[in-house]
Formats: sequence, C-alpha cells, structure tokens
Amino acid sequence: MRILNRADIRALITSAGLIPAIRAAMGRVSEGKTDMPLRSMIRLGEGRLFGIMTGAMREPDVHGAKLLSLYPDNPNFGRSSHCGVEIIFDAVTGLPIACIDAAELTAIRTAAATAVATDALARPGPARLAIIGCGEQAHSHIAAMRAVREISAITVWGRDTAKAAAFGHHNGVKVATSVAEAVEGADIVCTTTPSTTPLLLKAMLRPGMHINAVGASIPTMQEIATDIVPAITYTTDYRPSLEAQAAEVIDARRQGLVAAEYQFPEIGEVLNGAHPGRTSADQITLYRSLGVAAQDLAAALELLRLAAEAGRGVEVDWS
Repeated sequence: MRILNRADIRALITSAGLIPAIRAAMGRVSEGKTDMPLRSMIRLGEGRLFGIMTGAMREPDVHGAKLLSLYPDNPNFGRSSHCGVEIIFDAVTGLPIACIDAAELTAIRTAAATAVATDALARPGPARLAIIGCGEQAHSHIAAMRAVREISAITVWGRDTAKAAAFGHHNGVKVATSVAEAVEGADIVCTTTPSTTPLLLKAMLRPGMHINAVGASIPTMQEIATDIVPAITYTTDYRPSLEAQAAEVIDARRQGLVAAEYQFPEIGEVLNGAHPGRTSADQITLYRSLGVAAQDLAAALELLRLAAEAGRGVEVDWS
C-alpha cells in the first residue's frame, strides 16, 4: 500500500493535470459504469461532520472509500477544514493499495470537475471570473478556471473581509464588497462557500453567464436562490446526489417550481452527447457540484500512476 500525503500530491499533480481523468470518469458515471451509494454523514456538534463516501468504477476496475471529518474552524488554526483519507483497494485481490490525504485530493478533484463542466458549458473565449468565497476551494478554482478559459479579470467576495483582502492580495485579484458587485459583469461565477442562506440571487444573473455551484453540499446549506433553478439550464454531477443533497432543488420541487417528473441532466450526459448543454450565447448555464466517489477514484488512480513513476510516497507491505 502506497501512502501519499499532501506534499506528495502537490508535487505530483494539479487540478489542471487531473482534468482528462475526471472528464473520463464523469462520462462513466452517466454511462452507468459506477456504483456510488449516497454519502453517509454523522453530525458531531458545533457544525462538525464525519462523512463516508464509497464507490466502485469499471473500466478501469477500482473501488474505495473516503473517510472525512469536516471541522469548519480548522482554517483559523492553519489546518484544512477537511481532514481524512481516501483508501483504494486492488480490484483483483481486494487488498488496500493506497492511503491518500483526502483534503488535498478533494480540493484538486473538485476543481478539476468544475473545469470539465466549465469547458463543456461556458461560452468560448476570454472570460471574467467571479469567485464567491475565499477558502481552500476558492484557491483551487482560480487555477482550474485558467486551465480551460483565458481569464481576463477576477473578482472575489468573502464574508470575512480580512480573509477576503488577504486572498485578493495573495492572488492579485480585485476584492468586492458584496456578492452583487463580485458577479456584476462576470462570465463565469464559482460559489465555494458553506453558506446556509442563498448568496447568488436571480436578479444578479446576466445573459450568457455560467455558474459553478460548488459549496453547500448538504441540504442544510444553500448558496443558490431557489427561483434560479427553473430559470436556467441546470446540470449536475450525479442525479441521486442532487435530489438528496441540493437544497435549492429540494425546495424548488417542494414549491412546484420544477415538475416532479423532470430529470436534471448530468454533466456526463453533456460530455457523452446525450444532452446538448449550452445551445445559445445568451443561455445561462449552471453546474451543480455535489462531489462523487468516481472523481476520488479517478484522481487516486492517476496519483498512484504518477507516484509509482516518481517514487513518491511511503510503501507499506500489506500482504
């Protein structure tokens, strides 16, 4: 079993380098070549969570599980809010073959998945980018967006003004005083927060905009206003996760804004040609990221390949 920590991952690959593997994995999701139970969550109090994500993928055959603690206050002490491990098992023997830092893995695979969706759905050409939030995912998403579009300008907004100012200084980007100011004139918007109240409102939308809703991955959190859902082309990574975990969709169903029988398209269906995705320059598109095990599995396999070539990580005899 090969053990890869954060430093190993950062030395081996970036979110941009993971884009081909994640694109292929999302195609397999929509082709039915994965088995992914919904994540299991345990509430630990004080906003803390412990989650388990399991999954299996075919072509190539791989299965594994991510064990992850979410401690929102950790960044205040210089630690990641996501703490845990991804365990990968050999498809032939069933033996564990990898133990990988889950925080870094999650950050880069999530940003890579957003890049895949942005490349498929956003308008071509130079784009102005707005980032809502200034945490770990915000940093990852700047690099990921630059991998698929020429970014002409970036504006960031964060609830904590001091953190937003530090983020803006570190990345050399403009800091907005409100969400509305951040997204004004933006071609691509990435929301990356754990907000419990909607931040992006319908009045803030503009023709041709593409939105990546990345944060708020449990039903008690919501970044996107409910009335946005029926007004745009709304795409997700995995329908079962969407229906169970996306607060704006759950609320839109409850209010009757979206028909009970309507099936939201998956990004894999766009990639595979089963759904058209964007069909006009003025269309507003949205990719709803919930995060799925197939992304972790694909990222882990790529990391293992690179680690073996580079001799990175610590090997433990498990046999």
